[in-house]
Amino acid sequence: MSIQEIQEEIVDEFSMFDDWMQRYEYMIELGKSLPLIEDKYKTDDNIIKGCQSKVWVHAEMKNDQIAFTADSDAIITKGIIAILIRAFSNQHPQDIIDADTKFIDEIGLKEHLSPTRANGLVSMIKQLKLYAVAYQTQLN
Repeated sequence: MSIQEIQEEIVDEFSMFDDWMQRYEYMIELGKSLPLIEDKYKTDDNIIKGCQSKVWVHAEMKNDQIAFTADSDAIITKGIIAILIRAFSNQHPQDIIDADTKFIDEIGLKEHLSPTRANGLVSMIKQLKLYAVAYQTQLN
């Protein structure tokens, strides 16, 4: 499935909920299904800078695709990173680099987050794309 198709699927899922309390509950559920990072990768090197909560992300190449795992010490933040990992994990680095993130605006996520969480969201996206740039450089 392409990044675009996954993003459209996420937008469709969020549109099923009438209000933001239901959407937050759904994000918390998504966080519970997150591919968890191994404890050995919960290091300062893997913490996303700019997040109020602690968010660890690990990336590794598998068959020319990046597989992401993550965890957070906050349930909403865990849901946010789960959405991003669902969209970007198991994709080619160049596809991640080229992907837009307008689906975040389409589900209304950024406007329903506190300013510090919204900044954290931007930092998470930036970090996933930086991993993609690093792996794409290795492929070339």
